[in-house]
Amino acid sequence: MSMLAVFNQKGGVGKTTTAFNLAAAMRRDNVHPLMIDLDPQCHLTMLSGAQTQLGTSLYGFYKGEKYLTDLIQQLPNGLNLIPSHIELCKIDMLLGKETKIATKLKHAIHDEMLATPDMPIIMDCCPMLGVLSVNAIVASERVLVPVAADFLSYQGAVQLSNTLQGLEAVLKRPIKRRYVLTRFNERRKFVKDIIGKLQDTFGDDLCQTRIHESASLAEALACGKDVFSYNPASRAAKDYANLFDELVSSGFLPIGD
Repeated sequence: MSMLAVFNQKGGVGKTTTAFNLAAAMRRDNVHPLMIDLDPQCHLTMLSGAQTQLGTSLYGFYKGEKYLTDLIQQLPNGLNLIPSHIELCKIDMLLGKETKIATKLKHAIHDEMLATPDMPIIMDCCPMLGVLSVNAIVASERVLVPVAADFLSYQGAVQLSNTLQGLEAVLKRPIKRRYVLTRFNERRKFVKDIIGKLQDTFGDDLCQTRIHESASLAEALACGKDVFSYNPASRAAKDYANLFDELVSSGFLPIGD
């Protein structure tokens, strides 16, 4: 079984874009993943063109009204989604003090036998460390961190690394992680410096694949499509296909286990 949280506490780094297109890369490989939108901003849900109401979103699960399996929507592009809702922003206030809240999603996935070799799970987290993001990290045990190719994003990645180290101490286990460089443009100043800093700080945890800035990627998102549906010959499609292959071949993302 394979579960992956896509998380960064800094916004604007391509987190949802990466979750969406990595799932699409899996689909190209005849794997049909389940995406879970844990962000109250609902960007993944909107990108997917999913229909969502309060009771048919992830909010219904956290309120104890729905099973996860009740909420799965099959999308036209072959992916599956549990949609978000803006009301998820209240979960920290409503449930933050509940005992064992951190393991609620993990236990539900296990109890409902939701993650299977044929349906890995990709969780798009909100850009803050709260109940929803902790649920994703605890459930998945693997975190993919998109980092835009600029100095502030590098600093954010260092802060996130410290956050994950703190969670490791609480959970009493390591959190496997990979950092992927997004919005990459080799012609920009200081890009080589940023890459050097990332390599020095994260070593082998930094992916070799880089997600380049791409008109096709921006156009695909504007159309509500993944890059493989919009332009399968584009550089962006090649980048996300390479990222998927790298995560699998390195053993970070065990597909078929």
